[in-house]
Amino acid sequence: MSPSTSAITIRLGRRARARIAEHGLRALDIAIVPAAAGGPKGLILHQFDCWLFGDFLPRAPRQRQFIGASIGAWRMAAATFADPVAAQRRLVREYVGQRYPDKPTPAHVSRTCRALLDAMLDGQDAHLLQHAQHSLAVLAVRGIGALASPGPRRDKRGFLLAAAGNALARERLAATLERVVFHAGPDGASWLRSRFDAFNAHFVPLAQDNLRDALLASGSIPLVLDAVTDIAGAPPGRYWDGGLVDYHLHLPYQREPDLVLYPHFADHLVPGWLDKAMPWRRVRGRDAALDNMILVSPSPTFVASLPNGKLPDRRDFPHYGQDHAARMRDWRRAIAESERMAAAFARWAEQPDLRQALDLHA
Repeated sequence: MSPSTSAITIRLGRRARARIAEHGLRALDIAIVPAAAGGPKGLILHQFDCWLFGDFLPRAPRQRQFIGASIGAWRMAAATFADPVAAQRRLVREYVGQRYPDKPTPAHVSRTCRALLDAMLDGQDAHLLQHAQHSLAVLAVRGIGALASPGPRRDKRGFLLAAAGNALARERLAATLERVVFHAGPDGASWLRSRFDAFNAHFVPLAQDNLRDALLASGSIPLVLDAVTDIAGAPPGRYWDGGLVDYHLHLPYQREPDLVLYPHFADHLVPGWLDKAMPWRRVRGRDAALDNMILVSPSPTFVASLPNGKLPDRRDFPHYGQDHAARMRDWRRAIAESERMAAAFARWAEQPDLRQALDLHA
């Protein structure tokens, strides 16, 4: 079996490959689990999440970091529950069940997503906020400069300016957006506190009075959802989707001596959402952040076997229109197929064949 014919593609950083060659893949060695933004694309990782948080990682309890943006933050929040599988299933049920009119207002989408999060949390917030071993980081962004003042026209102009600046250099995006790390658990996101890129960062403890706002902000796509304003405990201002700055979470993982297990819907990392159309912005080569990473993604043959030959994505909402039943049917089919991804990696984890793993630095 090769990575191209399996349901998954496995890519390894240099340090990860050496560790697995010496010890195999042990749950004990997994210290960080990142989760990308990407909306419905994240659904394809559902069965993998259920295996990872419900079976594999519980074999070796330890201090771990779960970090995500947008749907990735929601998946990582579900992972911190006493019953992570039940929480993941609630999240997917509510996410798939979203229904919108043809042209929903941002306020309507925000209300729907807030209700989704309420159903996922199921009144069990304490599990997330007080976990003894798992630290959660929810990534959002705060508007500054051209994005500091409210108003639909100002927002459109501000994001156009942000996109134009980002097209010239990613560092220019830092003039309009700041990274905000909402965190819970014993670690306090300490591994992120030393500056590692151009973006100013705020660190805000998660609590009962800001948990839902932080999770909603992390997934609030500009102009699709309303900004979340004045979150308790955070600097005053307007907050949006963390994927704008941290789309695929290009973070300083090399600061962690153990391994990063990254279930991802893509076989590469793109730093920010605005970089998607710029292949030269992909993280590659000798980037130190990749050294201790195990990146697991759906293989091209697996994706081709899904309904419509692709992952679920946000374009499905206008594509299916008011035929909600057809969209939900096809998304559920894709989610059911993701069991093949989980099974393939579980087999590989039991007896890692490094010949089947590609080089993440290539």
